[in-house]
Amino acid sequence: MVTLARDRETPLEAELRRLAGSVPDPELPVLSLEELGVLRAVHTQGPGRVEVELSPTYTGCPAIEAMASDIERVLHEHGIPEVTVRTVLAPAWSTDDITPEGRRKLREFGIAPPRTTRPAAGPVALALGPTRHLPGPAADAAPLTCPHCGSTDTELLSRFSSTACKALRRCLSCREPFDHFKEL
Repeated sequence: MVTLARDRETPLEAELRRLAGSVPDPELPVLSLEELGVLRAVHTQGPGRVEVELSPTYTGCPAIEAMASDIERVLHEHGIPEVTVRTVLAPAWSTDDITPEGRRKLREFGIAPPRTTRPAAGPVALALGPTRHLPGPAADAAPLTCPHCGSTDTELLSRFSSTACKALRRCLSCREPFDHFKEL
């Protein structure tokens, strides 16, 4: 049985995690850091000292500094004088870490949430060969649904949108453009 960090959380750490997790994502303020899945853990280090573990959505993500600063501010406002935010790269963040509530909020905001790419359990299939032209892991996943009308008849307009983690698509049924949070 795997023991998760949350299973060992003290009540204070759970409350501090709730506070840090409530910080809105600087690029997608409709989502909290908890809903985005980037908040990994909160550890008390002693009286008035806290360490927060945060994973970027991708290496070099410019929003990580704003996230860390916002977490520090919120915890300072709640009486924690010494806050350290540590960037954690392993395990790497994945769009599968976005919570169901986060996916719902993205859809309501007009952004198609990423499809789930993580297999339930068991062996991992490995395909060898060229990587630049193979479809991504979500190619065989459920079709992409328009957040406006629910149609799966959509087309890719641009692999990049307002941020590197989103693509620009258009629904062929309602003709509305929309962002798609790409699967990672």
